[in-house]
Amino acid sequence: MHDVVVVGGGIVGLATAREILHRRPGTDVLLVEKEVEVAQHQSGHNSGVIHAGVYYAPGSLKARFCREGAARTRDYCTEKRIPFSDTGKLVVATNPAEVQWLDELTERARTNGLTVTPLTADALREREPHITGLAALHVAATGITDYPAVCRALASDISAAGGVVRTSTAVTAIAESAASVTLTLAENGWETVESARKVIVCAGLQADRLAAMSGLNQGANAFQIVPFRGEYYRLPDTRHDLIDALIYPVPDPEMPFLGVHLTRTIDGGITVGPNAVLGFSREGYRKGSISLRDVASLARFPGMWQVARTHWRTGLAEQRDSLRSQGYLDLVRRYCPELTVDDLLPEPAGIRAQAVLRDGTLVHDFLIRRTDRTTHVCNAPSPAATSAFPIAEHIVDLAEVAT
Repeated sequence: MHDVVVVGGGIVGLATAREILHRRPGTDVLLVEKEVEVAQHQSGHNSGVIHAGVYYAPGSLKARFCREGAARTRDYCTEKRIPFSDTGKLVVATNPAEVQWLDELTERARTNGLTVTPLTADALREREPHITGLAALHVAATGITDYPAVCRALASDISAAGGVVRTSTAVTAIAESAASVTLTLAENGWETVESARKVIVCAGLQADRLAAMSGLNQGANAFQIVPFRGEYYRLPDTRHDLIDALIYPVPDPEMPFLGVHLTRTIDGGITVGPNAVLGFSREGYRKGSISLRDVASLARFPGMWQVARTHWRTGLAEQRDSLRSQGYLDLVRRYCPELTVDDLLPEPAGIRAQAVLRDGTLVHDFLIRRTDRTTHVCNAPSPAATSAFPIAEHIVDLAEVAT
């Protein structure tokens, strides 16, 4: 019997397994991941941003963990010689309503302990000659890194500390007793069984389904993972000197998305994106991917219909701009008017696992549910990659596996 089994080889699961072994060397830790390698979903399909914590509600887990997580991510990258860069970020307001929200965002950032600098239109243009707006907020603490490389380093740490990382291994059933948890695993066409004193599940896009296996996703407390495709473009090499900092629009405060932004990447390029388009396949990264199982799950869930009723205009606009590159471009041209359709080159998409409650509430913060012997991370959206180290500490504390 293992002491702990961690399910999920994304950055949160990997950081959690590492944290257990760091606290209590010699603990029997098994991490299982259904893909052939770690970081194959959200941890490997994102903008690579080290977030500062500007947007998050004061007192939320996101606000608590992001600032500490950013510092620890930089420390870990330095230790492991993983490249990172402190680029800074500009949040740009392009209309009067956004200027008002930018003022509120400035106060929120300062409440969260961040040093930010408001900029006038002239100061913005002086700092970023290719960017226009009525005002902007400069956030120096934002950076970029290579999160798949961070995940590979975490997996190596786990193995070096005596833990086991087993890929190509999917969990198909969870059975909990008073003394242990039994996992049924599908591995290379074979079914095996493993038992553990405690199980921690960090399943991302499959979080609701694994929570259901533990009886944690039913009735009034039910939630559904709704996949939102984040589609990206990449600018051509001739545009790589377009910006110095990352350029973000002012986000919609009612939605848990940050809008289409210009992001410098650690390889020297610039990406444009992501949008937030309802996906019809949780793990289908090609445009037009459809999973009948995933579509049926969306159709059966009452919360999804409530989301559709509340946000149908936003949803239609996102779908329209996804189908028309000109529509997508119009979002960027609000603050970078010189870009053209020819500047938008293909780039792989990402998929965000967004938890939605039965009443249609979009869960903005991290969401964790527990039984006596299992701990399930049910919602871990951005800035989960930035915050992975303090999130892992929080999970291990809740699970009481290495105290």
